[in-house]
Amino acid sequence: MRIFWFCLLGFLCQQVSAQEIEARAYSNAPIGINFITGGIAQAKSGSYTLTTEAANLTRIIDVFGQSGRISLLVPYAQLSGTGGIGPQNMNASAEGLSDPVVKISANLYGAPALSLEEFKNYQQDLIIGASLAASIPWGKYNSEQMLNVGANRSLVQPAIGASQAVGPWRLELAGMATIYTSNTSFLGSNTLSQNPIYSSEAHAIYYFQNMAYLSADATYFMGGQKYVNGTAISGSQENWRFGSTFSYPINKHNSIRLTGSKGVYSNTNTDYTALGVSWQYRWGGGL
Repeated sequence: MRIFWFCLLGFLCQQVSAQEIEARAYSNAPIGINFITGGIAQAKSGSYTLTTEAANLTRIIDVFGQSGRISLLVPYAQLSGTGGIGPQNMNASAEGLSDPVVKISANLYGAPALSLEEFKNYQQDLIIGASLAASIPWGKYNSEQMLNVGANRSLVQPAIGASQAVGPWRLELAGMATIYTSNTSFLGSNTLSQNPIYSSEAHAIYYFQNMAYLSADATYFMGGQKYVNGTAISGSQENWRFGSTFSYPINKHNSIRLTGSKGVYSNTNTDYTALGVSWQYRWGGGL
């Protein structure tokens, strides 16, 4: 029973990044443009709080005549909280580098590779794309500690999605699987393994005339049963989350983005509320 609650609380650390609701994952941009983003986000579940500062570097590339992107996310996190399960206290205190994430995306249809000058005449219709993300287990991890900001295991996340333009609206739908490797140093020398999590997400995005946008976001995910040394210690998850994203362009190089999401249903009582703010700077490609 003690190990079960350790895994349940560990959901906060590992699911926040794995199940982020990302609007505009499948869109077009001029080849050679670079984006650097810095931001802070906070997720709360009960009395536990996970605060993450992150930097993300993205470059738009040509992938067989369609646009794509490659990005690197480097997060730093602080986890804290005190709670109780019956007579037992559950304390959390961890800080350090979290696991970096590398992501490669390629549009397969509807987003041709264009220069900045050519892109001025581009009008989106239907875009279909795919992506592959993977975490690198470089985050801070203590095998004797209940909770950590690093997972000591990797996740691989293939995804496919589509974006349809309807006037000033963009309607997006995507599906993905999150596949986990095993942590062989869980609470000492135990082996923690986990079934894949399967998820889908949808976005309704409205663009204003100045290219600011506001989106309504939703995601559903299921699966992810956990095992310690081959013995199941949790059931499969089933969760619904809703959120919103607002992005405002300061000028042609800079923009600010606000995000928020909240769990509305969880069969494992692992809902969390998340808020974030980030600043993005764009350069290159003749911009």
